[in-house]
Amino acid sequence: MADEQWRTRRGGVGTALRTSAVWTAVTGLLADKQAARPAGADQSLRVLDLGGGTGGLAVPLAELGHEVVVVDPSPDALASLSRRSAERGVADRVTAVQGDADSLAGIVGDRLMDLVCCHGTLEVVDDPQATLVSLAGVVAPGGHLSIVAAQRLAVVLARVLAGQFTQAHQALVSDDGRWGAADPLPRRFDASALRTMVEQTGLVVEDVHGVRLFSDLVPSALIDSDADRTALLELEAAASRHPEFAFLGQLGTAVHVLART
Repeated sequence: MADEQWRTRRGGVGTALRTSAVWTAVTGLLADKQAARPAGADQSLRVLDLGGGTGGLAVPLAELGHEVVVVDPSPDALASLSRRSAERGVADRVTAVQGDADSLAGIVGDRLMDLVCCHGTLEVVDDPQATLVSLAGVVAPGGHLSIVAAQRLAVVLARVLAGQFTQAHQALVSDDGRWGAADPLPRRFDASALRTMVEQTGLVVEDVHGVRLFSDLVPSALIDSDADRTALLELEAAASRHPEFAFLGQLGTAVHVLART
């Protein structure tokens, strides 16, 4: 599911404009966990990806040596995941399970997860808060939860730039952040509200930042080279952390929340 949510730009998960910032944060977090383990200990970590679809995140993580469980309601997406993991030689480290947030406890059992990911999925579930509670319940002690969700102000700006001022106003004032009945997403989030929702599960939020601040607004012709894409990614990373321009994070197409037990 999450693999299809965002507009695709060139590059792999680590270099594509829509995924690079999140990939960097997630792999950095996993690397820190590995470094904290005793010398000689197994460095493989357990990751659960809810709504992981065809494995855009799961397969690269498995290629790093981690054990990844993908839970998704779509049998077609999971079939594609199985083919992709086999083609990349990591089928033994990727488990595909048809299910949803309600089934997580039964799937995980006593083997809780070092990292639980929910990227591009919280927007479409029936009950986001209940889903967050289920996700938090399968995070191991010392483990982390990574949430990526569509952000409200980005679509307001996009509708304004498209000349759709009534739709922009509707997205700004509506409870669900939608611009109208034809909006393809069931809901969008404000960063502060999403942070509160995660904290209500009992987890401690460590970081909240916007991602894809500019990339979805830039014409593809202007980012046709690796150098252009690298420069834009570096600009977005700097802008999202700039102490004087923290508000820019609210304009990101998505918001990334990292929380720990």
